[in-house]
Amino acid sequence: MIVDGPTFRRLVHARALLVSAAHDGLSVRQVAARVGLSPFHFIRMFGALFGDTPHQVRTRARLERAKLLLAAGATVTEACVELGFTSVGSFSGLFRRRIGAPPSVYRRAIAVPRRAPLVPGCLGLMSEVPAGAWSNSREAPPR
Repeated sequence: MIVDGPTFRRLVHARALLVSAAHDGLSVRQVAARVGLSPFHFIRMFGALFGDTPHQVRTRARLERAKLLLAAGATVTEACVELGFTSVGSFSGLFRRRIGAPPSVYRRAIAVPRRAPLVPGCLGLMSEVPAGAWSNSREAPPR
């Protein structure tokens, strides 16, 4: 299938919309409308150009975002809700089929441990300064 320049640019823009729609909630029909193609023509042209359907591209982008959320320490439920999946079970099943491990196992294997917030050294030393040390000599004495 030969794709002309303007159609190629519209399909590339559509792919970018689908990847960003992984968490924006745009449907394939809405993306097709935004790039000015009928949904059926859009799906056919998109598949011929990129080798995947728009739904497959969006699903892959959602799972990549889920991997980032889980690695950052989000719970499986938080990742599921953030990405707009309707149930934790369907999300977990899809994740396991595509990634090769359940999201909870992936999270435990890759999550970065949360650390206590870092405090600059000068502020850390201030906790050891006696209470009256900050008073100015011109200030009135405390009552």
